[in-house]
Amino acid sequence: MPENIKNQYINRELSWLQFNARVLQEAADDTVPLLERLRFIGIFSNNLDEFFKVRYATIKRIDLAGKDGKNVLKGTTASNLLEKITKIVIKQQAASLKTIDTIKRKLEKHNIFIINENEVTEDQDAFIRKYFITKVSPALVTYILNDLEKFPHLKDSVAYLAVKLVLKDKIPKEGRISKILHHTTKEKIYALIEIPKNTDRFVVLPEKEGKKYIIILDDLIRYCMHINFSIFDYVSASAHMIKITRDAQLDFDNDLSKSFIQKISSSVKSRRDGEPVRFVYDKNIDKDTLQYLMEKMGVDNTDSIIPGGRYHNRRDYMNFPDLGNKELIYQPIQPLEIPGLSLQGSLLKKIAVKDFLQYTPYHTFSYTVKFLRESAIDPKVKSIKITIYRLASISHIASSLINAAKNGKKVTVQIELQARFDEAANIRYAEQMQREGVHLIFGVTGLKVHCKACIIEREEKGKLKRYGFISTGNFNESTARIYTDYTLFTTNEAILKETNKVFKFFEINYKINRYKHLLVSPHYTRSSLVKLIDEEIKNSKEGKPSGIKLKLNSLSDYDMIDKLYEASASGVKIDLIIRGICCLVPGIPGISENIKAISVVDKFLEHPRLYIFQNAGDPKVYISSADWMTRNLDRRVEISCPIYDEDIKLELIDTFDICWRDNVKARKLSEDQNNIYIRNDQEKIRSQIATYDYYLKKLGN
Repeated sequence: MPENIKNQYINRELSWLQFNARVLQEAADDTVPLLERLRFIGIFSNNLDEFFKVRYATIKRIDLAGKDGKNVLKGTTASNLLEKITKIVIKQQAASLKTIDTIKRKLEKHNIFIINENEVTEDQDAFIRKYFITKVSPALVTYILNDLEKFPHLKDSVAYLAVKLVLKDKIPKEGRISKILHHTTKEKIYALIEIPKNTDRFVVLPEKEGKKYIIILDDLIRYCMHINFSIFDYVSASAHMIKITRDAQLDFDNDLSKSFIQKISSSVKSRRDGEPVRFVYDKNIDKDTLQYLMEKMGVDNTDSIIPGGRYHNRRDYMNFPDLGNKELIYQPIQPLEIPGLSLQGSLLKKIAVKDFLQYTPYHTFSYTVKFLRESAIDPKVKSIKITIYRLASISHIASSLINAAKNGKKVTVQIELQARFDEAANIRYAEQMQREGVHLIFGVTGLKVHCKACIIEREEKGKLKRYGFISTGNFNESTARIYTDYTLFTTNEAILKETNKVFKFFEINYKINRYKHLLVSPHYTRSSLVKLIDEEIKNSKEGKPSGIKLKLNSLSDYDMIDKLYEASASGVKIDLIIRGICCLVPGIPGISENIKAISVVDKFLEHPRLYIFQNAGDPKVYISSADWMTRNLDRRVEISCPIYDEDIKLELIDTFDICWRDNVKARKLSEDQNNIYIRNDQEKIRSQIATYDYYLKKLGN
C-alpha cells in the first residue's frame, strides 16, 4: 500500500458515532411516523449509554494507564480521541434536543401534548397529586446531601434530580433540620431524587376535548416537590437532571471454590461500582449546584462531561405510548410463512427432503420455536445441542429445551454467560435449565461463544440422522420481530457433522478440529476468508468473473481491510453493506477505488452477516454469525456456513441486491462520514419493504 496515502482507515469509535448519527437521522426524518421518531431518539440515547460504558471506558483505561494507544487506535492518541468523542457527542446531543422539540410541536398538531410542571392546569392538578402520592412517592428515594458524611453511590445510567432548596431566614434552633443546616450551610439544602426505574416514565393524563396530555415523570416529581419536601420551610426550589455512566467492564475474582455462574453473577453485581466515564447534566443547572455535585462526586477532567437538556435517560422514548394513534407508528407487518414449509405439519419431515431459509422478521420466527418443540416431544429424537447467546425475557426456546429434558432427551446447551448486559438474564435461565436436567456448557476459557447453531439427532431405520439450523442472529423471540436475520434449516450431513465438531470443541477445547465446509473462528475464519479473497484476486487477473459482496454489522479488522484494499487494487469489484462501524475508506485512488459501501438504517435493525464471492461465475455464499472485527475472527467461537442449495443461494443474492439498490434509506459511507442519503433517477426502492414484497411474491401473493 502506498506510504504517502493518509486516512487509509477511519477510527473505530468515530465510525460508530457516525452510525449513531444515522439513527438520529431517522428521528429527524419527516417521512418517519412521529412516535417512531421519538423511539429512534430512545435508540440513539440507549446506544450512546452502551458506547460510553464499553468503548469510551476502554479508551479511558488506556489513557489512565499512561499509554497513548496509537497502535490500536490507528494514529490518534487515547487522550485526543477522548476529546474528539466528547465534542462529537455534545454536538449530537444538541441536535437530538432540537429534534425532540420539533417532534413535540408536530405532535401538538395531532392533539398530543407533552406538558411540563409549569403547564399543569387546575383540572389536571388533582389527578397528578393523587398519582404522585399513590404510585410515585412510595418508590421515591431522596437523599439530603448536607446530612451525609459520604456522598451516595450513584447508580449507573439512573437519572437523578439534583435539587437545591433555598430556605427562609428563620432557622429552627433544635432538631434534625437545624443539624442539617449547620452541617455545611445555613441557606441552602442540596438533595438528590432518584427517578424510579419501575414506574412509567410517561404518565398519560385524562383526555380533555379530544386532546391527549402526557407529563414526563421527572416533571410530575418537580410539580409535587412541595409534597416531597413538606418538612422544609423554603422560599424556592430548583431541580435539574444529572446522570452518571460507569465503566461496564467485568472483573473476575480468582476464588477457585466459586462456580463460573457465581463468578459472573458476582462480577455483574460489582459492575455498579465501576468508575464513572460520563457525567451528563442539565445545561441550565445552577452553577453552585453543579460545582457542589462535581466536587462531592469526584468528577474530573478525564471524564466526559456533557451539558445536556432537561431530560436524561431518553432511551425511555423507546417505550413511548402510542395512545391509540395508529397513523403515528409503523404498521406491523404480518410475518410470512416459508413457501413449502407449513407450521401445521411436521417440520422435520419437510427439512429431511430439502433445505429451507428463514429470514426474520419477513418470515415468522415460529419455525425456530416449532423445530425445538417438535423435537422435544418426538420419541425418535434422542438429543438436542444448541448455543445460546441472548434469550428473550420470556423464552419459548428455553421452555422447549426444558420440555425436551423432561421427556428424557439428552439436552446440551452452550450458554454464553458473558453476553454483555444480558449476563443476569442468562444466569437466571442457566440456573433454571440446570435444575431441570439440561447439561450446560459455559464456553471456552478466553473465548466468547457467539455462533448460533442447533443440532438434533433422530433415530431413523436404526441409525441416528442429524437435523439442525445455523443462524446469523440470536434465538430470541423479541428481537426476531425487529432484527433481520437468516436461519438455515438443513439435514446436510457435511455441514452438521462439522457443526457437531464445534460442540465437541466446547467440551474438549485443547483439540482443534479440521473443517472442510464451515469457516470456524478462532482457528480458521480469518485464513479461510483470506483464501477466498485471494481466489477473487486470481480470477480478476486471469480475466474471469470476480467480485465480493459483504453484508456486515461492522468492518474494523485492519488486516482484513488491507486484504480488501489489495483485492480492489487488483480490479476486484467489492460491494459493502455495513450497518454500523466501517473503518475501511472506499474510493481511494489506487487503493479502494473499486470498493463501494453503503449503510441502511430503517424500521428493522439490519443484523445478518452474508458473504458472497463471485468465484469465476459459480458464487460461493456464506451466512455467518461473525462480523469482520478482530474479536469475531480471533477471540470468539463463530460459524460461517456455506449455502449449497442453489435456490437458497439465489435467494440470498437477491436479498443482498435488493438492499444494495436501496435509494430511500441507504447512506453512502465515505471518508468524510457525512451520511449522505443515496438518491438517483432509478425507481424508488426502500429495501425492507421491497424484501417483504419479494417474499410475498414467493408465496404467490
